[in-house]
Amino acid sequence: MPAVPMSAIMGPAAAAGRGVGAFNVIGIEHAEAIAAGAESAGAPVVLQVSENCVRYHGALRPLALACAAIAEAAAVPVVLHLDHATGEELVREAAGLGFGSVMYDASALDYQGNVAATAAVAQWCRERGIWVEAELGEIGGKDGVHAPGARTDPAEAARYSAATGVDALAVAVGSSHAMLTRDAVLDTGLIGRIRAAVSVPLVLHGSSGVPDHGLAAAIGAGMTKINIATQLNKVFTAAVRGCLGAGPALADPRRYGAAGRHAVSQEVTRLLRVIGGAQ
Repeated sequence: MPAVPMSAIMGPAAAAGRGVGAFNVIGIEHAEAIAAGAESAGAPVVLQVSENCVRYHGALRPLALACAAIAEAAAVPVVLHLDHATGEELVREAAGLGFGSVMYDASALDYQGNVAATAAVAQWCRERGIWVEAELGEIGGKDGVHAPGARTDPAEAARYSAATGVDALAVAVGSSHAMLTRDAVLDTGLIGRIRAAVSVPLVLHGSSGVPDHGLAAAIGAGMTKINIATQLNKVFTAAVRGCLGAGPALADPRRYGAAGRHAVSQEVTRLLRVIGGAQ
């Protein structure tokens, strides 16, 4: 089936108290693995392409078209999402390539600048039926410049979401981007207070550093969209290392790429079951 709108999976999940798994794509092997893992879990899934990933490939279009083809072939609903876009031009390009959701990141600006820029993007996207996620203040650890102790104030989150008109809000509750260990402790009480104050679904960034029981607790407290990137990179790299270590003369990248793809697929299935995304 063609890629579906974010609202098609976020609305039902939020209403049922389930989580939605959103996984970052690095290359086509990641995209194939994420879709296969979601099919095994029987769950909808979000394929996320970040601005950093676009920079790595040098362009959005080739990977976007590949993700769209993978979504169309999948047996479960798949959303195409642009992650952490800091420029309006990339948002417009993603919209033209069939992305039904974008995360516009104006968190490096001061509060008023963030509100103004995000509101403008949200209005442009709303006119085109595109879901918009935003972030109030950088989540701990992003680019190594923010402390993991960052926390979102519920009242400020409510004012921000109302002022910008976004469809979902990423908040800081104890997670941190790019963690290689899974020992982050989330403030579930704060999640509950933000959930009570904000009318739109909440998004957890930096979820790779959160243990399974922490992810389940976060969803129970009010989180819906769970973003995971580093954890998939870890299992992919470990599988490739294992494959190359077992065969030092191996030269065919399809062999070790397939090992990485299989490992990611299995981890996606497992994580979707943890966060309650399986139907």
